[in-house]
Amino acid sequence: MENHIALEIIEEQSSPDKTPPLLKFISSHELDCFDSFHSQFPSPTAKEPEATSPSSNQDEPLVINHQRKPSVSISMPLSAEEVLFQTMHNDKKVFFSGDNIIINDSVPLEKPNSKPPKHPKCYSQPMPKGFVYPNGSQTQKFNNHHNQPGIKMFRDKRFDSFKTWSGGLERQLTILRGKEPAGNAQDGHTPSRTRSIDKALPVDRYFDALEGPELETLRASEEIMLPHDKQWPFLLRFPISSFGICLGVSSQAILWKTLATSPTTQFLNIPPEINLVLWYIATILVASVFTVYILKLLLYFEAVRREYYHPIRVNFFFAPWIALLFLALGVPPSVAENLHHSLWYILMFPIFVLELKIYGQWMSGGQRRLSKVANPSNHLSIVGNFVGALLGASMGLVEGPIFFFAVGLAHYIVLFVTLYQRLPTNETLPKELHPVFFLFVAAPSVASMAWAKMQGSFDYGSRIAYFIALFLYFSLAVRINFFRGFKFSLAWWAYTFPMTGAAIATIRYSNQVPNIVTKSLCIALALISTFTVMALLLSTILHAFVFRDLFPNDIAIAISDRKRKTHWLGFRYGSQDSKEIENYLKFVNTDDSNLEDSTTQPVSSGTGTDHSSPN
Repeated sequence: MENHIALEIIEEQSSPDKTPPLLKFISSHELDCFDSFHSQFPSPTAKEPEATSPSSNQDEPLVINHQRKPSVSISMPLSAEEVLFQTMHNDKKVFFSGDNIIINDSVPLEKPNSKPPKHPKCYSQPMPKGFVYPNGSQTQKFNNHHNQPGIKMFRDKRFDSFKTWSGGLERQLTILRGKEPAGNAQDGHTPSRTRSIDKALPVDRYFDALEGPELETLRASEEIMLPHDKQWPFLLRFPISSFGICLGVSSQAILWKTLATSPTTQFLNIPPEINLVLWYIATILVASVFTVYILKLLLYFEAVRREYYHPIRVNFFFAPWIALLFLALGVPPSVAENLHHSLWYILMFPIFVLELKIYGQWMSGGQRRLSKVANPSNHLSIVGNFVGALLGASMGLVEGPIFFFAVGLAHYIVLFVTLYQRLPTNETLPKELHPVFFLFVAAPSVASMAWAKMQGSFDYGSRIAYFIALFLYFSLAVRINFFRGFKFSLAWWAYTFPMTGAAIATIRYSNQVPNIVTKSLCIALALISTFTVMALLLSTILHAFVFRDLFPNDIAIAISDRKRKTHWLGFRYGSQDSKEIENYLKFVNTDDSNLEDSTTQPVSSGTGTDHSSPN
């Protein structure tokens, strides 16, 4: 950016030889972008034009006189060093004689009106430190680069701590393996910020900083690392719980495949093309959600790691693999008749690894013990065992399905009792999370089908599990007020696959006990499940692309690693350690008030209490 000086032409009777003591002339080519006037200045308001005297000397410079006050614009460089490297190639000069401006040119101009002289003003531009260039071309290059809107110096760096590359992926992977990171001094991070992004947050921080059954609400005394007044990037707002959509849609492919192939529903004449279309839709949806979350893993590794260490969110890491199991169960016969056994081992391996972590924490105790983290979303870690057993038995496997069925059954009994008991320390689920209660129905429904597939018939064991699921389904369905009056969110998808699982189990049961009641029940449950999935899918599309409120800022992953210190006005006597008490007493006027008076909380009502610092 350049500075311009505008010099107004003022008429004054003074000697042409009189020049300022510090400046005699300025060459027009001595400075870049010097603006001079080459042509005549017409005088639209001139009343008495003067003629040029024929006897005047041609070499003598002519004083500019004009009724209209033209301006001479001189572009000043950003630094004096630029002037030293300029060359002079033009002979045109501007002379200063008192308050008159004289241009060495032969163009006659008329006299302006006589007015008091004005002092020229120069508006200088501050120059950044360390940016002095030896020539004008480099200065112009710097100015153009400085004015570019996409330059890195204007980029919002508040999200860098969660980015994979700027956050140091190698350092984060080292922490994930349980090792100490190398020194971070060369990374340019401050000690507090480095500690926040390098060390995995302990589970105590999640319970201290967050509240609510799902641990997603920030406490009033806490602060977050990311800006709360700005919408975060989409990948940071995309939670792992989005895979619940995949569970609902992919389970519909299994339902309509069962309706088209079961003997009980043959009278409905369900075309197999419905199963084919739903399976393709579910496949595209699962692939899309997988792609987005893999991008989040690659670009915002810290956010994924915080979800993994979240005591509630970790259960949703089972959802991607359960969705793939659903796709394998609902594959249309026209696509594949028999699936290879290796597919089952590939899909069950990550489930087995996650179970080693989750079930081990439940058993070992500590802050992640089951009585503390028990939540209906824990059913996701149980359902995977029964779905895997069902798929393995469908492929003809024996030992593997029995192993996972036994593991799932043992932990389901413990989880069921813990959730049913609801210890006094557990919080009541808010209205927005009431749909997750339908997860109670999912495990026994799938378990009944898995046991029937392993035994070859819907025997007493399968019927016991099915009747438990059916009773839980009815006990939740009759409580209509329990599931209305709250805002739409991704938690609503908890309705879907448990209801679909109950409908499929009813169809399998009606095959064993065919009568009008079982047939009517399986049709009714199938229609309710399909209508629920269609309504939720439409609502999800509207909230995602029209209202754009489906993915708010994910506060749960942005908590800081230490609790914010209490302001001295909010201090309570005896609630802090001795060091904080000592710091607090610095603000107290011990001459006028004692400690008990100084710890009085400010009155919110307008009583005029003065809490200002003492003079």
